[in-house]
Amino acid sequence: MSRSIQALAYARPSALTTEGGTGLLGLETSGGLTPVGREAHPQFFAGFLSSPQAAARGLLAVADVAAARYYQRTLRASLDPVVTAGGDRLRFESFSGCCGVYARLDVLPEGLDGADTGHGTTNVDVNNPLREALSRLSGDEPLHLRVGPDELAVTTLDGPVVEKKVPLPDRWLRGFAESQVITAAFDLRAELSAAEAVRFLRSLPRTTTTAGSGSGGRAPLWVVPAGRTLRPTTRPVPGAVCLPGPERLAALQRVLRHATALRVYGPAGHDGAATAAAWEVAMPGMRLTLTLSPEPSRGFSGEGAVLEALAGDEAAADADLVSVLLSWEPRIDIADLAAQSGLSPQRVRAALTRLGTAGRVGYDAADAAYFHRELPYDAHRAEARNPRLTAARTLLADGAVHLHAPAATAGSGTATVRSGERHYQVREAAGGVLSCTCQWWADYRGRRGPCKHALAVRMARRDRTTTAGPTTTAGPTTTAPSHTTTAADSTAAAASGDTR
Repeated sequence: MSRSIQALAYARPSALTTEGGTGLLGLETSGGLTPVGREAHPQFFAGFLSSPQAAARGLLAVADVAAARYYQRTLRASLDPVVTAGGDRLRFESFSGCCGVYARLDVLPEGLDGADTGHGTTNVDVNNPLREALSRLSGDEPLHLRVGPDELAVTTLDGPVVEKKVPLPDRWLRGFAESQVITAAFDLRAELSAAEAVRFLRSLPRTTTTAGSGSGGRAPLWVVPAGRTLRPTTRPVPGAVCLPGPERLAALQRVLRHATALRVYGPAGHDGAATAAAWEVAMPGMRLTLTLSPEPSRGFSGEGAVLEALAGDEAAADADLVSVLLSWEPRIDIADLAAQSGLSPQRVRAALTRLGTAGRVGYDAADAAYFHRELPYDAHRAEARNPRLTAARTLLADGAVHLHAPAATAGSGTATVRSGERHYQVREAAGGVLSCTCQWWADYRGRRGPCKHALAVRMARRDRTTTAGPTTTAGPTTTAPSHTTTAADSTAAAASGDTR
């Protein structure tokens, strides 16, 4: 697995202290981006929390996910949460080590009191002594929150005194990007009152039936709205929302005593296959959201939702333009961006999808809107080292893509892609969906994004449209391949390792 080492440097450890009967929660920041550029230890907030105990438990829940693996649990994982200051709110984000659970605590304007909120994104130190202190916090005594070093620390410390070096796998970066793009297609599917939310969440299993199997050998669980609650079902009936690996919602148990509602978000429809879903617990002045991948053993990194956005040059140019106009908005107004950029709303959405793959925007299902943030690591690696995207570009560069003349019926063009010693047929159906005769398509039918052959064909067609050149793209001029692989041959392709 490709990975790098992420070096985090803090001015001092984060800590929870008490002075004069008032608690002080000091969250130390590492290097991150702000409106004035990169800063070593940016300060984002210094004021009071309206609901201190709920905020403490919400932060612990985000830290729980950052340190957890819900699949192959014997492997260690830990990365300090990311905090984004959006001018009126604070967002704390984390991603599980298995790449299957995304967590975010949004402390909203009504949850912050007494100070302005800055702008920027960085990591925050969440160490074991801090976790223990937060877990012991009780009552609702005033709690002062400081995100970033105080003036004394800025002026007296010569350099960082706390350093952490943690592994940062490429699939973790891709998963962070994929989860944002997938969530953008979610709608509100169910809402429960506080009492029903507590009753339902506490009824869920907290462990798998088979140790180390991730999903416990079970079929995905589904839930369907039934009156004021949710009814579990093993069948994906109409209106049902997928709940794969319900034990992965364990972090929500931290905040149940403060819950005011539970909201569930999911895609508009499904074909019976497992899907991702987002589970949000609302609390006074804040909300905690967990987004689950379609299967415990299946991280977000291989979902392929970002591949179409990464394949085109137009979206890349639009993303460069739109990125200049972003200013750490807590809610990005697409109509406003369209007016400023001169692009259509559709092209702005495509540009935001592209920016999401680089960690430059996130998506909030509760607001049904993107928000600006800049993840404090080289998230462009999510594109550069995406295996399917890299393989598709290699096929294109090798002249392996042959575009056939368009058929008489619109949307029914075909192409042949040579991969190794085999040839695959790629066909465009109504709506622009590309199917393929490879094993990847046979297994997933587009549910995990395009295969490398379809992606290469998409790139070739865009290149042909841009250059207005011949119908054959860097490939042979013949129309008949030497060997065509059909769906029946796909098992042999899998054995040869050419499954994507």
